[in-house]
Amino acid sequence: MAEGSLYRFDGCYQLPYQIDTPVDPRVRFGAMHAFVYDQPSIRVVFGVGALDRLPDEVARLGARRALVLATPEQRKDADEAARRLGGAAAGVYAEAVMHVPIETARAARETARQLQADCCVAVGGGSTIGLGKAIALESGLPIVAVPTTYAGSEMTPIYGLTEGGLKKTGRDRKVLPRTVLYDPALTVSLPRHISGPSGMNAIAHCVEALYAEDANPIISLLAAEGIRALARSLPIVVEEPQHLDARADALYGAWLAGSALGATSMSIHHKLCHTLGGTFNLAHADVHTVILPHATAFNREAAPDAMRIVAAAVGADDAAQGIYDLAVRLGAPIALKDIGMRHDDLDRAARLATENPYYNPRPVEYAGVRQLLEDAYQGTRPG
Repeated sequence: MAEGSLYRFDGCYQLPYQIDTPVDPRVRFGAMHAFVYDQPSIRVVFGVGALDRLPDEVARLGARRALVLATPEQRKDADEAARRLGGAAAGVYAEAVMHVPIETARAARETARQLQADCCVAVGGGSTIGLGKAIALESGLPIVAVPTTYAGSEMTPIYGLTEGGLKKTGRDRKVLPRTVLYDPALTVSLPRHISGPSGMNAIAHCVEALYAEDANPIISLLAAEGIRALARSLPIVVEEPQHLDARADALYGAWLAGSALGATSMSIHHKLCHTLGGTFNLAHADVHTVILPHATAFNREAAPDAMRIVAAAVGADDAAQGIYDLAVRLGAPIALKDIGMRHDDLDRAARLATENPYYNPRPVEYAGVRQLLEDAYQGTRPG
């Protein structure tokens, strides 16, 4: 790449723009409280041209019949991946959809069985990688992930399946991809209206990792750096889609965000987004974008140290307001009413999100969650 670019092929990492001195995430732990750090390893190949390594990485797993997965919209990308694999490609299944309906998962599992696939190559965002996980959950087939968005799913052992209008998530290390190929060039065609929300989705992973029940100082460092990388790169990404340095920086932030999410537990933000997405079939990244400022405001008083880190990382005085202002700057959606949510369904959403207890810095009760959803529905800036 040209001089001054973000990446050099000697393996060194360099940034083309200034980074402010971060708030030390260890402040959350005071005198270094006891914690558990349990991060499974994933092989990561990062850089422009990483897709060229696909055949070697599949062979490295000992696989000879890779099933390539994609959404219908990314069929061309899947076909290109299959072409590169040559005789190691068992076929292409380009039927991935949002929230991994159980019917789609069953059909993909059957296709993998019929083709005698011994590996899955997931080319795309969270929907496609989620489908790969659904196959691996049952068969144990290894996954090579080739992300083309900033969802971060490729770095987590978290899977989700939607059945009967309810999305259920779980964790299992056998769904964790063995290898991830991060090629910034593959994200250049990602349009503005997807790039912004996808990056906001990644920021949400970082925010919740900072106040998670099982947070630890290592993951907090990753989360803080992930927010900084995304906050500085996303405005450039949406204004200059061909800017490879910014694309690479955003993908780097997404990698850190996925790592943070994979190593910690989820709280109210992700619980709400899974409820809204799975039950009301709202676009995953758009839901994350709309809910995040309000979930952050919901936990503002209960997680002050995390809020200071987030605010510093987005360059704002207040974490929730800074996140909201970033979404506005990106031209991303800021109101549930604008992404297909019906006001009449807010009561049901609040009930679903509070019927089973889970950890959150602030107690999760119906009235507070219902107000959070009302604010998100109207798209008001957090006070």
